[in-house]
Amino acid sequence: MPSAERASLTYAFDAYCAWCYGFGPTLRAFAEENAHRIRLSVVSAGLYTGARALPVSAYPHLPAERGDVTRLTGVTFGTGYDRAVSRGTTVLDSAAAAAGLAALRDQPGISELDAAEAMQRAWFVDGRSLSDAEVYRGIADELGLDADAVTAAFSAPAGRVKARADFRALRRLRVLSYPTLLLDSAHGADRMGGADSTVTSLTSALDQRLTTTVPQVPTHDLPSQGEPS
Repeated sequence: MPSAERASLTYAFDAYCAWCYGFGPTLRAFAEENAHRIRLSVVSAGLYTGARALPVSAYPHLPAERGDVTRLTGVTFGTGYDRAVSRGTTVLDSAAAAAGLAALRDQPGISELDAAEAMQRAWFVDGRSLSDAEVYRGIADELGLDADAVTAAFSAPAGRVKARADFRALRRLRVLSYPTLLLDSAHGADRMGGADSTVTSLTSALDQRLTTTVPQVPTHDLPSQGEPS
């Protein structure tokens, strides 16, 4: 399929969402399998913003959620993450994380999925705060980007403006839980799947949506996955 005919997909994710971390390997495999026919954009959700931007200790459910995510998806969490949760002092601030993604996403030649995965490794493996500019310097180095440009963009006020724009975009699409994968179509954004999806189910959903005028395929949901309450 020529590049101009690729389907546009939006991945609604939050860098602090454990379910999004668990969904990562499935999304990566799906994206690689269908690279010839999709374009994937990553948009940040505001899971921990405003009054919810609190230290880890304010969320005692996180250790149990970690176990649920591992059981369902098979992903493993790093010792750095375990230490950060045990200390409980890291503030979960999705606005800062969204500004970080925006700073990475704006760099020439970047894969948005690579950027999202690198951010989640920083937190869920290494236990590093996504409010720390040095985290983005390290990610930029890892991805072969201009580290000074990335950290400057993260620290600039425009980064928070772009973060809020992401949050508004997902609210307009009525995305209320994360992760969510959407197909952008003439009929609007059509949900394709989430944390309990498989590569096969996502590819089948894409097949049907690309051959059906009005998408009808239902998707499964996990009420607890990354929902801002």
